[in-house]
Amino acid sequence: MTIRRFALAAAGAAVLTAGCSANGDAAPPTVAPVPSVSTPPAASAATAAPTGTPDLGAPETVATGLTVPWGLAFQPDGSALVAERNSARVLRVTRGSEPREVYRVPGVAAGGEGGLLGLAVRDDWVYAYFTAAGDNRIVRFKLSGGSPEVIFDGIPRGSRHNGGRIAFGPDGMLYVGTGDASEKPRSQDRNDPGGKILRLTPDGDPAPGNPWPGSPVWSLGHRNVQGLAWDAQGRMYGIEFGQDRWDEVNLIEAGKNYGWPEVEGRAGNGKYTDPMVQWGTDDASPSGAAVAGGTLYVAGLKGERLWTVPLGGGTARAEFTGRYGRLRTVAVAPDGSLWLTTSNTDGRGDTRDGDDRILRFPAR
Repeated sequence: MTIRRFALAAAGAAVLTAGCSANGDAAPPTVAPVPSVSTPPAASAATAAPTGTPDLGAPETVATGLTVPWGLAFQPDGSALVAERNSARVLRVTRGSEPREVYRVPGVAAGGEGGLLGLAVRDDWVYAYFTAAGDNRIVRFKLSGGSPEVIFDGIPRGSRHNGGRIAFGPDGMLYVGTGDASEKPRSQDRNDPGGKILRLTPDGDPAPGNPWPGSPVWSLGHRNVQGLAWDAQGRMYGIEFGQDRWDEVNLIEAGKNYGWPEVEGRAGNGKYTDPMVQWGTDDASPSGAAVAGGTLYVAGLKGERLWTVPLGGGTARAEFTGRYGRLRTVAVAPDGSLWLTTSNTDGRGDTRDGDDRILRFPAR
């Protein structure tokens, strides 16, 4: 088995940003229409997204009694695989049935913000990002049995800022959001996997067409990326925790530098790529992200709300503020419904009866 460790050879769209203050007193941010951007090879394209955000309506409770659900990925039959951060369990969740353990990932060293984090599904492979004893790494395995295969490791770990979101993009490549492991210089070091978005082949190699040949780095200057999403035109969005002032939604483009730790939020100086939306850190602490129609949905932990961002332009709007507690992951199911997970059992939330839970909002 070949393990792809992070090793690099030394190598030599402006959108409107506005937002509330760090204490959340100002008006919600407004969003300019997202411009067209270049996309990775073979990315899909579609017509421009409409403006406005839909009314989500009342949710159905799909599952209760989970403990720190983190990753969420759908199988072709519409069932979901859910990762529990601390237990290292992968659960199959189906509407109308109790969650059932289908795999337990070995080698997970949970602690702080680390543990079994993101999940992704491709064909009959399940991919998982997790915190091991010495690093964060990505494995793949089959639910039919067998040991997991390490496809990429050497991502820095820490008690905080482990990143952890993984997703296959419209080009078929695996995108990985990493954190700086609380060591700020990592984010600006192109030879370090921390504080980056990586782009890999399904086998874990640096993907062809990356901005620096032989490097897995797609973008840099990130603090802690925990949300990845694409719209129908193949434009990519990265969701990022700020430190003391601003949380960010970034339009991600190959080779761009998003500024951390030199700047938090909008710099406006042309040296770094500014976020398309920013919120005060009390209003978001954003984690998961998903696009449905013309709306980007962003799940907020500390903010205990679901942000809806109209990609055609308009005003970002907060939904369910305080109603369900901390919100970790949001995803679109194959039937078009929106699934939302809480994270009230992670040691930072106030547990409610039935927590943690998964909510489902019908397709609109």
